[in-house]
Amino acid sequence: MKSVMAPLLILLALMPVLHAVAAPNGFDINQSLIPADEIHLGGPPKDGIPAIDNPIFIEATEAGLSADDAVLGIVVNGVAKVYPIAILNWHEIVNDRVGDSALVISFCPLCGTGVAFSAEVNGEVLNFGVSGLLYNSDVLLYDRKTESLWSQLLSKAISGPLKGTRLEMLPLMHTTWAHWQKSHPKTRVLSRETGFRRDYERDPYAGYETQQGLYFPVSKRDPRYHPKERVLGIELNGKFKAYPMAELSKTGAELVDHFQSKKLLIRFDAGSHSAAAYDEDGRLLPAVTAFWFAWYAFHPETAVYTAD
Repeated sequence: MKSVMAPLLILLALMPVLHAVAAPNGFDINQSLIPADEIHLGGPPKDGIPAIDNPIFIEATEAGLSADDAVLGIVVNGVAKVYPIAILNWHEIVNDRVGDSALVISFCPLCGTGVAFSAEVNGEVLNFGVSGLLYNSDVLLYDRKTESLWSQLLSKAISGPLKGTRLEMLPLMHTTWAHWQKSHPKTRVLSRETGFRRDYERDPYAGYETQQGLYFPVSKRDPRYHPKERVLGIELNGKFKAYPMAELSKTGAELVDHFQSKKLLIRFDAGSHSAAAYDEDGRLLPAVTAFWFAWYAFHPETAVYTAD
């Protein structure tokens, strides 16, 4: 009996150590800023979803997009660019440059979240990839220099040498091709010549937007809206507010709101079912369009706009 119990006791003693060195997809999450047991394997391995590192852009007239195709649009250094969701569904990250500005475009199909960040951190340009890991069903990026993991919706590194470092969010619009092109007719468009063989005509997440269910667990839920209701989420002074499209659709095209002692102009376009936030001087603010479940999981203390 003693000979059997001795190895068992040794194994039990080692279990905390074995757990501590576990590295999902090769990433060390022992000292992460978020609970390690809430970081989930999404299925693909590290870089199993390949980021686009050498994006090619074409003229709007060559894009071949339909009016209601979903896109992410950004203007950097006076240059307008658009990234079709049909491409981002398969890649999730685009490492890009506009002149001297390096940026990373990120999209999480599971949360419906498109976010643009400056890729310059501490005076150095970082290159990002898809880790294959999720937190609150949202993509965790990683930078290829330090292997730090970055939460898209927290906008910061949650593990690795750069843990706690924040990324600068850039103003970005999540809308339709027709709505974007109307105000940016000379926009450049991300080409389907990505260097990878993918069926960009097929949506690998077809039907997901209308389903109540989620593919992965989240820390908190709220039943006020359908889990996939789209909201425009903003952060000011460390406080958060959500503008559900269902509420904005009850208002006019423009809504004046006040949050954190700031005057905001929320513009809602019914045709594209999209919204954007501007300051009182008319400047587009960094904001994120997200499924309600995702915004609430990350910001359960969020204020929520409701129409009168």
